Amino acid sequence: MKIDEFNKALDRGEISPLYYFHGDEPHLMERAVKRLMDSAVPPDFRDFNLDVFYGNECKGDEVASVAQTLPMFADRRMVLVKRAGDLSAAALEILASCVADPPPTTCLVFMGEKVDQRKKFFQEMKKKGELVECKRPYENQLGAFIREEAKGLGKRVEPAAAEMLVYLVGNNLGELSTQLEKVALYVGQRETISVEDVRGIVSDTKVESVFDLTNALGERNVVKALRSLATILRDGEAPLMLLAMIARHFRQLWRVRDLMAQKVPQQDISRLAGINPYFIKGVMAQARNFSASELKKVFEGLYATDLALKGGGAKRPTLTLEKLVMDVCGMGSR
Repeated sequence: MKIDEFNKALDRGEISPLYYFHGDEPHLMERAVKRLMDSAVPPDFRDFNLDVFYGNECKGDEVASVAQTLPMFADRRMVLVKRAGDLSAAALEILASCVADPPPTTCLVFMGEKVDQRKKFFQEMKKKGELVECKRPYENQLGAFIREEAKGLGKRVEPAAAEMLVYLVGNNLGELSTQLEKVALYVGQRETISVEDVRGIVSDTKVESVFDLTNALGERNVVKALRSLATILRDGEAPLMLLAMIARHFRQLWRVRDLMAQKVPQQDISRLAGINPYFIKGVMAQARNFSASELKKVFEGLYATDLALKGGGAKRPTLTLEKLVMDVCGMGSR
């Protein structure tokens, strides 16, 4: 079950006795579980009917015993197990029996990262409950997420402002939501959030340096790029996440360069490449800095850097990424 299917089922008032939320997007997971909690157990009765366990601290029989307990003054009890991936094999074996015959008056919920359907626990969960995937959205889905978040804050976001927010923050939904709340507070009573609003607030965060780095690489400005890289790594950005942002930027440059070579008009390049018109002029200027063969070498360098960071380079990410920066910026030198 996808997260949107879960939300639609909840909108219809359908609550399963069993859920296992899993995936790589904790923000979606936390929000989905909170929404389930709000639907399953009224706030006034949670002291009696809500029990929270942690997989690294609890035993299977503890969870099973509480799950079998009847609710007090309400129709349903909710039992939540966080960090379910840390449950021991013995605990999962005990809970597999509980999952195979779920108590009708209990909503038993697990939160973990991965699902192993070879295990009996997950086989029973799939038969009697719901496996809800909380997957990080693709880039082309982030605009819709930002618009919905803004709507909930009583605001409207200009398309270019949403694009700028993605540029600065990336696809971390929790961070996107937090930064959007800051911008909404900043604009006050004004209904529309602009690019200038986003840059004025989000520019104070470390993700601004990622935006500066990718632009410096596109401009082949080695001094600016190395300075931005040092700032980013000093602030604790994950090297592989940073590499993904650089790769994203150069995929855009390659696509734009290809369209320019076909003599496609600027407004059509913006549409076909999926780049907001606010940014397209700058991206086109950067695309002119690289030939097709040079872009091919850039991606060979990105692939080599990815392998190095996942291997021995993980112990010296600064040197590995500095080499990439210098290779990209110096590739056109004679």
